[in-house]
Amino acid sequence: MKTLLMSLIIMTMNFQMPKLPYAENALEPVISKQTIEFHYGKHLQNYVNTLNTLVEGTEFAGKDLEYVVVNCPEGPMYNNAGQVLNHTLYFLQFNPKPKHNEPQGKLAEAINRDFGSFEKFKEEFNTASTSLFGSGWAWLSVDKAGKLQITKETNGGNPIRKGLKPLLGFDVWEHSYYLDYQNRRADHIKALWSIIDWDVVEGRL
Repeated sequence: MKTLLMSLIIMTMNFQMPKLPYAENALEPVISKQTIEFHYGKHLQNYVNTLNTLVEGTEFAGKDLEYVVVNCPEGPMYNNAGQVLNHTLYFLQFNPKPKHNEPQGKLAEAINRDFGSFEKFKEEFNTASTSLFGSGWAWLSVDKAGKLQITKETNGGNPIRKGLKPLLGFDVWEHSYYLDYQNRRADHIKALWSIIDWDVVEGRL
């Protein structure tokens, strides 16, 4: 996890917003400027603000974000820390003009090894994303042995809590897509593949 959050500035007792590497309207039509304004600008900002308040004066003050997510008890602090981590990974994995439309290098090799092909991986990931009941996340992660896994996490859950390293995450909370797709979660999931920056995802491997 050493380089997972290079774009998240962490100071003592002060978690801050990750800086978007693209303009707010750059991901259109997949993700609209309005959705970015609400999802990133309001939802994530609220998680960051709330987390800063919750860690103040606790044993988690001054700890890095991954430490808080892994070690804090379930409840408000965990929910907000998980969502700050989730959304940081989420927003930084996109690129309006990615260099590749599918994984390359070691990531491609690992996907072919563990899922059979990129298309089979996409099918499994789409199923995980669309079949998760209620709010949550679908993740591609790697375990300590180097094997890739797809997991479904409810609410603000992150696979780091299970000893896995998250590589790619799809947010299936309604606020991530409802302004653009209404109740058509599957269409939203299908569209996301066109803006994944596979170099970023592989860098997390």
